[in-house]
Amino acid sequence: MIELKESKIVEVERFVEMESASDTAGFILPYSAEQHLAAMAQAQVIYLSIYQSQVLVGFIILSLDGTSSVEFRRIVVSEKGRGIGQHAMSSMEQYCIDVLGRKRIWLDVFSENARGIHIYQKQGYNQFDRGEYHGQSLLFMEKLL
Repeated sequence: MIELKESKIVEVERFVEMESASDTAGFILPYSAEQHLAAMAQAQVIYLSIYQSQVLVGFIILSLDGTSSVEFRRIVVSEKGRGIGQHAMSSMEQYCIDVLGRKRIWLDVFSENARGIHIYQKQGYNQFDRGEYHGQSLLFMEKLL
């Protein structure tokens, strides 16, 4: 069973460890502990910790965007291929509806992140634009809630 909880500062070191894993670091822009703490201090940024059987197995970063949208900035899970991320995304989407009152979630993903793109499409996200970050191609995807 997957459970989302508001993240705590004491979890930040574990977030940094998860981001530095070889099967994660190439698909995100990892943060230092200081960067996570600074982001957590921002009113519009929401960190949700992913727990499975009372064990921290990942986290999600959201950022409020206007009055009806949420930027889905990041999801990191410690164990890939077990469906944890997909279950957490479904819970996060419900959180965005129930708690945040949002109607749209959007994200960007590096175009070479085939696994991420596949999962986002499977979860109902559609591409609405393209972009670039430091020479790397980005896809912008959204889901209407």
